[in-house]
Amino acid sequence: MTPSSLPVIRLKPKANARAIRHGAPWVYDNEVVTDRRTKKIARGTVCVLEDAERAPLALVGVNPASKIFARVLERDLTRSIDQAWLHDKLRAALLLREKLYDDPFYRLIHAEGDGLPGVVIDRFGECAVLQPNAAWAEGLLPELVAALRDVTGVSHVIKNAAGRARSLEGLDDQSEVLLGRWPDGPVEVSMNGAIYLADLKEGQKTGLFYDQRPNHAFAARLAKDARVLDVFSHVGGFSLAALAAGAKMALAVDGSAAALELASDAARRMGRASDFDTRQGDAFDTLAALAEDGAEFDVVICDPPAFAPNKQALEAGLRAYERVARLAAPLVADGGILGLCSCSHAADLAKFRSASVRGIGRAGRRGALIRTGFAGPDHPQHPQLAETAYLNALFFRL
Repeated sequence: MTPSSLPVIRLKPKANARAIRHGAPWVYDNEVVTDRRTKKIARGTVCVLEDAERAPLALVGVNPASKIFARVLERDLTRSIDQAWLHDKLRAALLLREKLYDDPFYRLIHAEGDGLPGVVIDRFGECAVLQPNAAWAEGLLPELVAALRDVTGVSHVIKNAAGRARSLEGLDDQSEVLLGRWPDGPVEVSMNGAIYLADLKEGQKTGLFYDQRPNHAFAARLAKDARVLDVFSHVGGFSLAALAAGAKMALAVDGSAAALELASDAARRMGRASDFDTRQGDAFDTLAALAEDGAEFDVVICDPPAFAPNKQALEAGLRAYERVARLAAPLVADGGILGLCSCSHAADLAKFRSASVRGIGRAGRRGALIRTGFAGPDHPQHPQLAETAYLNALFFRL
């Protein structure tokens, strides 16, 4: 479909058209003129966005059922949103990753940060896990899969339909194979000298968190001959990297027995099973129990889920981050390292840092902040969208 034949939606006179011209990627439902015609636009339709004076601004993917009414796809109005366009976006993303990484294990598409709003693709060698979290992408799945196959050469594409983002778009939660087949078992991934096992079918999110790769590496540099505690460990992100760097021992704590079993299996493959232990249970309770037992570690890392996934949850989330710091700090040996992470975009760096410092202080500890970390470069940030800059990691020497 050519741009001249596309439906048109228009901004209200008071809407900030300048923001769109300067790169803002989203148009909210209260910024658009809504009438019978616009309300009847099918979810996922590509439209032309105009300002209040009818000047074209961009090609957008529209979802009248979502608060994000339109997502900016393309500012060149001569382009068509089709397989060739998707091919170009994927190719540009791949060229960056191939400069960054020697092996094909990374986040290939980070939504708006890579110019494909709402789309997440993690690559695991010959397999790609695709999260089409926006209606426009769901409508172009065949073209997206074909372009992904052509650009990367992957043999298997898995659609992961879990998560809150799809429900907000009114999309289904049915994960399925779009190309090839499910892997026979967990996929082995090497990062920072460690081995990880990613369960692409039953695992959390896409099976592995690539975003923490540089923070794993930093913590691992401080872990030689150290005793390491990895809380909210998932499949052993920080603890396995620490063992690979020469840690004396590591304890991984998580609520998921399945994730801890993958971590243990990975430690066996690394030849470090005797130095690796796990504890399943509530992280807060486990931290308190370890303190009661007088446990002490040289490096303690806490990487919890998003306690503040939106503005409504911000205050409760900040209290939770403070509590994590308060419970973890007493377990750190004098001169040791405490790493605290947040993947809540609603809690900006300043708020998260303040909550963490309060928690450390309430535990009777003092510390110097020695590093602030973020997601790796395969998670490029859209400079006008806080949601793409969600990960913060603070490392203190106590």
